[in-house]
Amino acid sequence: QVQLAESGGGLVQAGGSLRLSCAASGRTFGSYAMAWFRQAPGKEREFVAGVSWSGSSPYYADSMKGRFSIFKDNSKNTLYLDMNSLKPEDTAVYYCAAGLTGQCNSDQTGGCSWGQGTQVTVYS
Repeated sequence: QVQLAESGGGLVQAGGSLRLSCAASGRTFGSYAMAWFRQAPGKEREFVAGVSWSGSSPYYADSMKGRFSIFKDNSKNTLYLDMNSLKPEDTAVYYCAAGLTGQCNSDQTGGCSWGQGTQVTVYS
């Protein structure tokens, strides 16, 4: 199945920006979606943003709209998340996910394949 590898996390001051990358390899399907989730200590995993396999139809959690941008380089099968105006509450491990659209989305993650995550820490 698809293999995912995140990179780009790090330490950033509040108000700053980061770009996360997720390289996908292996077997995929035309109906696959790709997405970013995050999880902070003591909190449930939270949907951040997603796109179709082609990179079209980006969508975002309400709290991310206007600050985050998800896009995909189709030639490289790489998913990106541009994060701007970062806040301390954005601190979390960010995970890349991929799966059939109906089984891996903002509401259902049982059919997602996952990367191992990349840490984002935002300080004041």
